[in-house]
Amino acid sequence: MAFIATLGLLMAGVCPAVICCSDGTPGRHNAFQKGQGTRKQQDSLTLASINTDFVFSLYKKLALKNPDKNIVFSPVDIARALSSLSLGAKGKTLEEILEGLKFNLTETPEADIHQGFGHLLQRLSQPGDQVQIRTGSALFVEKHLQILTEFKEKARALYHTEVFTANFQQPREAKKLINSYVSNQTQGMIKGMVSDLDGNTSMVIVNNLIFKVKWKVPFNPDDTFMGKFIVDRRRRVKVPMMKAKNLRTSYFRDEELKCTVVELNYKGNGKAMFILPDQGRMQQVEASLQPEILRKWKKSLRPRMIDELHLPKFSLFQHYNLEDILPELGIRELFSTQADLSGITGVKNITVSQIVHTAILNMTEPGTEADADTMFKYDFLSAKIKPTIVSFEGKFLYILIVPSSEFIVFMGKVINPLEN
Repeated sequence: MAFIATLGLLMAGVCPAVICCSDGTPGRHNAFQKGQGTRKQQDSLTLASINTDFVFSLYKKLALKNPDKNIVFSPVDIARALSSLSLGAKGKTLEEILEGLKFNLTETPEADIHQGFGHLLQRLSQPGDQVQIRTGSALFVEKHLQILTEFKEKARALYHTEVFTANFQQPREAKKLINSYVSNQTQGMIKGMVSDLDGNTSMVIVNNLIFKVKWKVPFNPDDTFMGKFIVDRRRRVKVPMMKAKNLRTSYFRDEELKCTVVELNYKGNGKAMFILPDQGRMQQVEASLQPEILRKWKKSLRPRMIDELHLPKFSLFQHYNLEDILPELGIRELFSTQADLSGITGVKNITVSQIVHTAILNMTEPGTEADADTMFKYDFLSAKIKPTIVSFEGKFLYILIVPSSEFIVFMGKVINPLEN
């Protein structure tokens, strides 16, 4: 099986005609350097737990606004983008961004947040034979605006952000420049991401992430069959269903929430968790999503022999306007005329008009990379043992955890594998 996931995140800023200079707060970013020497680096597990709180909060908002649609998004990259933007935010704008990401600023200093994301991106950028992860971030700024050196250095060092100038007074050329960057960064998977720019635009931030891995215990394409998938009480669809036989993997039956949890490993120490609620129980499971529930599932998972595992092939593509969702998580001032992003250009009256998140996720059988020692086959000693068959033939959730950390890199829901 191969996961191939790409993501693009766009943030477009609008600058009013009247530009006021900020008074600034000298020394704020110096605290980052002092923090490195006076405090321990933010523990990655703690940061991941906080991020999980943001993940589930955002997921619930997306599910509420898209009740009948498949869901796919990359929470770690959305959080990364907002956190990087907060480097240039001040006052209430800064507080809302970081608190919207579920950070308690009295317990987690701002310096530790940025250092934590910096360490995560550093780990992700390390090349590996089994996992291909590619992240990118670019800031396009109106050529007449001056980016503050301090912001530029921090954004590059911590968030790997490149800075480019663009002539937004010629929207067509600026759009072409940005779309070309996105297409190149996502290997042509996302084209024409920016569809509308005008002369008031002063800043665009683009983030992208490509994530490719293969199952540690792969599916055999020859075993894929056409199976049924229950979309709702009245609708059934036929879908290609991947099949794994005699598979030993982590399994947990949550009798309290009435759902089955299966965890599959992929090469490179990452994990994919699939949650299959009993029929009619999806809303109950979604309402219960909290960091504590995820910890419970992880602790309760035990290796188990599964005679057959059925998992549908699917290809998901979704496009979200997050400026309609983030205010519900407390990030409001960023989109208002009260926004203070003066730490980016020294100009205070810049507001964010649009945040667009696009994600693609393909789930298929493996190629030819399966190793003999990763295949688990057993012979049962007694025919009286009841076979265990786990079939994902109805709505289910999936959580993809990035290698060498507990960060959720992708999450979503499959309602109909045949629809994007």
